[in-house]
Amino acid sequence: MNPISQLALRLFFRFTDVIFALMLAVLSLAILLGTAKLFLQLWPLIQSRNLTGSYFDIITDVLSLFVMIELSRSLAEYFHLQRLRLTFIVDAAIVSVLRDVMIGLFKQQLTVELILSLSALLLVLGALRTSAVLVFQRERLIDRTVQNKK
Repeated sequence: MNPISQLALRLFFRFTDVIFALMLAVLSLAILLGTAKLFLQLWPLIQSRNLTGSYFDIITDVLSLFVMIELSRSLAEYFHLQRLRLTFIVDAAIVSVLRDVMIGLFKQQLTVELILSLSALLLVLGALRTSAVLVFQRERLIDRTVQNKK
C-alpha cells in the first residue's frame, strides 16, 4: 500500500473515531438527562390522582432509556474492538421493537396485523442475533486453534 493510501486510511479511521466519540458523548448526555427527567417526574406522580397517564409517561421514558443504553453499548464496544458488533446493534433493535409493542399494548392500540408483523420482526431479529453469536463463537474457536498451532 502506498504512503498516500496509508495516510488516507489513517485519516478516515481518525475521523470515524471522532464521530463515534461525539455520538457516544451525545448519547451519554441524553441518558443522563433522561434519567434526571425520570426522577423529576416521580413527585408529580405521587401527587397525582390520575396515575394511569403518569405511569404511561414513565414507562415510555424507561423503555426509551433502555434503547439509548443499548446503542451506547454498541458505540463503546466500537472503541474496544475497533468494529461494530452486530449483536449489540440487534439488541438495540430488539429493545426498540419491544418498547413499541409494550407501549402499544399498554395503550391498547395494536391491531392483530401489527402484532403479527412485530412478532415476525422479533423472530427475524432473534434469529439474526442467535446466528451472530454462533458465528462470533466459531470465529473465537478458529482464532484459538490458529494460536495454539503457532
